[in-house]
Amino acid sequence: MVKRLSKIRPALIVLEATGGLERQVTYAVAGAELPVVVVNPRQVRDFAKATGQLAKTDSIDADVLARFAEAVRPVLRPLPDAVTLELRALTARRRQIIEMIVAEKNRLATALKAVRKRIDAHVGWLEQELQGADKDLDRSIRQSPIWQENEELLRSTPGIGPVTSRTLLAELPELGELNRKQISALVGVAPFNRDSGSLKGRRAIWGGRASVRGALYMATLVATRRNSVIRDFYKRLTAKGKIFKVALVACMRKLLTILNSMIKHKTRWSETFLQAA
Repeated sequence: MVKRLSKIRPALIVLEATGGLERQVTYAVAGAELPVVVVNPRQVRDFAKATGQLAKTDSIDADVLARFAEAVRPVLRPLPDAVTLELRALTARRRQIIEMIVAEKNRLATALKAVRKRIDAHVGWLEQELQGADKDLDRSIRQSPIWQENEELLRSTPGIGPVTSRTLLAELPELGELNRKQISALVGVAPFNRDSGSLKGRRAIWGGRASVRGALYMATLVATRRNSVIRDFYKRLTAKGKIFKVALVACMRKLLTILNSMIKHKTRWSETFLQAA
């Protein structure tokens, strides 16, 4: 299949993300030195609706993807290497374990005596798995000098802990490679305009990488109390009447911009650096 594709040499090959099922094909195509990009299925579906194509079959989807590629020309990005994929899988698994622990503890609150013992046992087993996942993450980070250096840079920032730093390393490899507007849009903390004529609509964030945004949200909550730069920025915003969510998203964007600059310049957290940046 790859040999046949290599003779065609198309301008661009576009695949929809399908929960990881597309990964093997993507790397096989990339291995044949063909340009390939994986896109969000929602974007393709919205494109189909915009062109009046409401039906959905395999052949129709293939045609829509081809027209989407020709009209939109999605940007090619480097594919993550095997080590990055491993770190990403480990961070995702850790997140899944935490979700299962929370779910079981919620059930425990209303469970009858007959099942409480089994739920307790499952929670105990999951907590051991969480410890194992943390050890696997530690081992994975130590295997890469670059990641180890970047994690130390990120964690020098007040408010950034191991969960946030590793989420950024695994799921935001573009950190330090893009400018502040691009990185904010990629994560989903850049407000988009909703204006029409003289009407000025409310700005709102949209899209982006939810797992990165979730980790950044928790880090920013801590930073508004323990990070002098973010805390002072947050206080200035609330003093101007900004509501909690608006002020917090602005702080998330500012913190992300700072982290992006730190990784780009290989510089640890310092207020002197921030004033010069």
